[in-house]
Amino acid sequence: MSTQASINVGGLSFEWNLDKGEFLFEGQNSVLFWTATALKMFFDTIEEIAGEDAAEVVMETAGYRQGIVVAEYFSRMENVNVAEAAALITNTYASAGWGVAETHKLDVENKTIEVHLKDSWEHSINIAQNKKTGGRFLPAHYAGIFTRLFDENIWYEVDHFQLEGFSETVIRYFPSEETIEENIHRLARSKEALEIRKLQNLVEEKTAELTMLVKELSSPIIPVLDGIVVVPLLGTYDEERAEELLIKTLQNLPTYKARYLVLDLTGLNDNFTQQAAALIEKLGATAGLIGTETILVGISPKMSMVISESGIDISKFDCFQTLQHGIHFALAQNGRSII
Repeated sequence: MSTQASINVGGLSFEWNLDKGEFLFEGQNSVLFWTATALKMFFDTIEEIAGEDAAEVVMETAGYRQGIVVAEYFSRMENVNVAEAAALITNTYASAGWGVAETHKLDVENKTIEVHLKDSWEHSINIAQNKKTGGRFLPAHYAGIFTRLFDENIWYEVDHFQLEGFSETVIRYFPSEETIEENIHRLARSKEALEIRKLQNLVEEKTAELTMLVKELSSPIIPVLDGIVVVPLLGTYDEERAEELLIKTLQNLPTYKARYLVLDLTGLNDNFTQQAAALIEKLGATAGLIGTETILVGISPKMSMVISESGIDISKFDCFQTLQHGIHFALAQNGRSII
């Protein structure tokens, strides 16, 4: 049994050396793969690891750069111009099992050309992958070839893919400033933008959670004894926060069967404003409408001055210096005391 063989098909040479495990195509080391199985698995794996968008850029980049390498093969031929090299593509690629690739509408002066692909290996893989549109490896591959042959950056547009129900894939090539490097950078920017958006969403989510937590922790409603509820006022109250406190307090007073609402103002010493004074008056007045009496504790001299300047009347509320005094007073109103 012979371990070496060679054959010439369409003017192109194929050689095998089984002792060395070599297969040569036009004198160059080559390999053979089953298209719809081994190569499909290769494509599937890239998509699985990198994601579909990144895989498309990877295959497009690889195809383009391989095209540059292939063009070197044509450029080494003596007295072969662009038109002749374009004509050789059909035979060369068909003999290598790449399907039928025909060139049309070559305009050497404007450096444009059209390629028609039929039954390519990429088309076979896309069918096996159940794709709805064709791949970018071969379109970019020929862009690399023509970039080298025209000695100018050439890019492409696919008019339609064979996979979309047409008899062949039609691709137009033309000079362009678009490059593989720009596409790689565009993908990187899109990935970066996606990650930034994910972080923004996470920040927004955590901010919302923190806001809810702050709302729960700020001005908590504390039922200290039967019928007595304490609400410590903390920090600064803008219109939104004041409204939330008012609603939250009034909703919970009946739940605790509160006869007395003790508002502890100690935490407002450094943030007491006329808005805070108005909030206290509103809380007390509204609580009184549902039968709950309001007691104010922790009023400092500074607060007294702000209240006086605001013109708000708190004389209808019982006021005490400390929270302990206020609770003792509330208990005493019910004939009870702490021993």
